[in-house]
Amino acid sequence: MENRKFKVIIVEDVKLELKGTEEIFRHEIPDAEVIGAAMTEQEFWPLIEASIPDLVLLDLGLGGSTTIGVDICRNIFKRYPGVHVLIFTGEVLNEKLWVDALDAGADGIILKTGELLTKTDVQAVMDGKKLVFNYPILQKIVERFRNSVLNENKRVEAAINYDIDEYDERFLRHLALGYTKEMIANLRGMPFGVKSLEKRQNELVSRLFGADERVGVNATRLVVRALELRILDIDNLEPDDE
Repeated sequence: MENRKFKVIIVEDVKLELKGTEEIFRHEIPDAEVIGAAMTEQEFWPLIEASIPDLVLLDLGLGGSTTIGVDICRNIFKRYPGVHVLIFTGEVLNEKLWVDALDAGADGIILKTGELLTKTDVQAVMDGKKLVFNYPILQKIVERFRNSVLNENKRVEAAINYDIDEYDERFLRHLALGYTKEMIANLRGMPFGVKSLEKRQNELVSRLFGADERVGVNATRLVVRALELRILDIDNLEPDDE
């Protein structure tokens, strides 16, 4: 028994690229039936209302705007919850746009570089797989993941090497956020008075600085040192609930 073809609408505003994408479907992805193509948002909505597809292949940059594609994606997600959206975009450097598209409900993003659109990627989306990316994006994601893991490991090592406990971390983090010792002493999770915090600050200075560096180290310099040593994570400086 022959597989049912899945229906596809292509949204692409460059005529030559639209023709090329249609050719990819015709020759590489025979299970797909392209039931319509739109070059603008105005052309797209009547198409999807006339015949709901299984997949929308969506270019993000339409008519010079990079946000229209994200808006279309968000509206498909709300109005046609069963429809898969695969982004196929030439926006190869605009990482914020990729994040916006994923937040808007896209199933995956294929950059128009490298091996372009493959049957494997399209089938993965049709099989319900989320976060389908091609190699250029995967390369970036893995690099970010690698850096994130290494930085986290440096934080763990720094905490061990400098004997940092949870109260040291909390104290340093709130100093970095501009809290005074009086404010920190009043935090729910901090069972120390101002005098104890002053003592803790002096102990931290002696641990984080060499003997010849300790003179005149104030709270600001201490915080900078904690950031340099990765004891504090500059991307996760959030206050505790007070």
